[in-house]
Amino acid sequence: MKAKGSVFKYGDNVDTDVIIPARYLNSSDPAELATHCMEDIDKEFIHKVKKGDIIVANKNFGCGSSREHAPIAIKAAGVSCVIAETFARIFYRNAINIGLPIIECPEAAKAIEAGDTVEIDFDSGVITDVTKGTSYQGQAFPEFMQKIIEAEGLVNYINQK
Repeated sequence: MKAKGSVFKYGDNVDTDVIIPARYLNSSDPAELATHCMEDIDKEFIHKVKKGDIIVANKNFGCGSSREHAPIAIKAAGVSCVIAETFARIFYRNAINIGLPIIECPEAAKAIEAGDTVEIDFDSGVITDVTKGTSYQGQAFPEFMQKIIEAEGLVNYINQK
């Protein structure tokens, strides 16, 4: 499995309230949530993001409340992967549960810049900044996590069994 896209870059402590503001939590429709994804931190995100694009952030991405709406909004907006130095544990689990690939790689998170084209090989964990010609070793996904992501989430994965 691979992903390739243009990068949207954010800093430390991007919390679930800016990923999907609480005022939109009355909806559980992924398409509706996607229209408000990142709007409190980046008003242009939803107008510029294209299918396959990648979010890169620093430390503690997805901190705050445990709402599953946050990774759902990111995935529904078309983002193919989130790379960060570290993730909040509940966000990490929720992302895998809904089939959103995420990779911790401090070196890549620090070096990759907004607008760079990045390719990720989920089998090996290699992150390549195509724009700069540099590569980083992220953590490869275990086979069972890849199967959950390929199935578009844990519920689908279980239902296929």
